[in-house]
Amino acid sequence: MIENIDKWRKAGKIAAEALMFGKNIIKPGVKLIDVADAVDKKIVELGAQPAWPSQLSLNDVAAHYTADPEQDTVLTDQVVSLDVGAHIDGCVGDTACTVDLSGKHEKLVDAVKDALRNAVKVVKIGVEIREIGKVIEQTIHEYGFVPVKNLSGHGISSWVIHDSPSIPNFDNGNKAVLQKGQIIAIEPFASTGAGIVDENERGNIFSLIAPKPIRSVFARDVLAHISQNYKTLPFTTRWLTRIFGSAKTNLALRELLQAGVLQPHPPLVDVNHGLVSVYEKTLLVDDVVEVLTPYDENG
Repeated sequence: MIENIDKWRKAGKIAAEALMFGKNIIKPGVKLIDVADAVDKKIVELGAQPAWPSQLSLNDVAAHYTADPEQDTVLTDQVVSLDVGAHIDGCVGDTACTVDLSGKHEKLVDAVKDALRNAVKVVKIGVEIREIGKVIEQTIHEYGFVPVKNLSGHGISSWVIHDSPSIPNFDNGNKAVLQKGQIIAIEPFASTGAGIVDENERGNIFSLIAPKPIRSVFARDVLAHISQNYKTLPFTTRWLTRIFGSAKTNLALRELLQAGVLQPHPPLVDVNHGLVSVYEKTLLVDDVVEVLTPYDENG
């Protein structure tokens, strides 16, 4: 049995519950920042901590987008991809869904729902990783869209969100097989565009690479907070400004980035600006495969 399995299960269930909570409050007229804050708060209320700032990626943005401090973006008719992570002592539940507020892109959402459902069915000990990607690719193509080929599902380990193995969204020829006891996230992305994403401008999500001596007192204070509270998991500018203020936070982040202490995670955008959708669940590969983030894709 995998170590701390009860914590993995609890974190996964909390992530799933927070995802459905967030999905239900994504509505026209609601501020992006209010949804992100509410989902983060819900995770804490349920007994875990956010494994990263709740991400709300809009339209052609596939991932790594969350609200800036004081951002006033209001949801209208966007395609909104919500990515939620909860952790308990570094045991992470990773899950995502997409909401089409326009009412015009139901097929794009259904493509990733079905791709996820079909992929979960083939997951078992000993299955070739390429087979999972093949099922995802075939399903998305059947809907008339393309999978995002340079984004993938992934293994998860304690305090590490993106670990091996990489779970592709197409048949990449990888004949490595799933092993008993692995925790993986299956994460199909579908696009109306190129199916390739690239980094946009520097964003507001970061993670700690390795602490090192820092000259500025401001930066040392912020670094100590990051090390103690987030460890290697991602965090966002919004969280820090509420503790340190915007001026101190911005100065500290600039110095920590220049020193190579932090890794930025910029928004990932379809290179042809096609619309992108995603659905995701975390699974334990065992004799009986267990979905650790259980929710109804139609809920």
